[in-house]
Amino acid sequence: MTPDPDPPTEPVTVPPAEERTAEPGPPGMRPTDGEPAEGHRTHRPWSARRLPAALVAALVLLASGAALVDVIAVRAGRPAAAWRRQLAHALATRPLDDVWMLTGAAVAAAAGLWLIVLALTPGLRKWLPLRSPLPGLRAVLDRNGAADLMRDAGLRVPGVGDARVRMGRHRVTARAYVRFRDPGRVKEDLTAVLDDERDRLALAHPPHIAVRVRRSSH
Repeated sequence: MTPDPDPPTEPVTVPPAEERTAEPGPPGMRPTDGEPAEGHRTHRPWSARRLPAALVAALVLLASGAALVDVIAVRAGRPAAAWRRQLAHALATRPLDDVWMLTGAAVAAAAGLWLIVLALTPGLRKWLPLRSPLPGLRAVLDRNGAADLMRDAGLRVPGVGDARVRMGRHRVTARAYVRFRDPGRVKEDLTAVLDDERDRLALAHPPHIAVRVRRSSH
């Protein structure tokens, strides 16, 4: 017996590039029907801390330069500077519970704590991180700009004559002045509009929205 021949294969048609369906991406990146993609959460970029670094460098350079010049002068046979003799005498004779000793220690401890906080925190608090479509991509939004966008959205609500929005990292406080309509209805509409505008901003850490309305006196 001879083996049966292989069944005929049908030709495979590859659709054009514009008709192909994109492959599903990683979880959290694939949009569903009527819902935007969530994206990856990012963090604030770290500040360069140029001003604190420049101040510390300037102080260290000034102190080390003055000490080096005085040491060179002493090695050359000249007497030590008066400020260095007075400093050495004060450190050797003043007790530890002296007011100036405690003040200097407190200032040094405060400066050290300040430098540690600057080293462990990112800074740039005026920037709000946004959700990113890619893990290595980072985007931020200015806090004042975000507040202006939220305020413009609130002014489009019927009945709102004026609005003020304060944008924080964890909380958005909106104060609106109602010229007409029921303040309760205006508050509901304003809260819904601000919620939608916050979602459109695609913030990595969406803040909570608190709305306060008042009847306008004008």
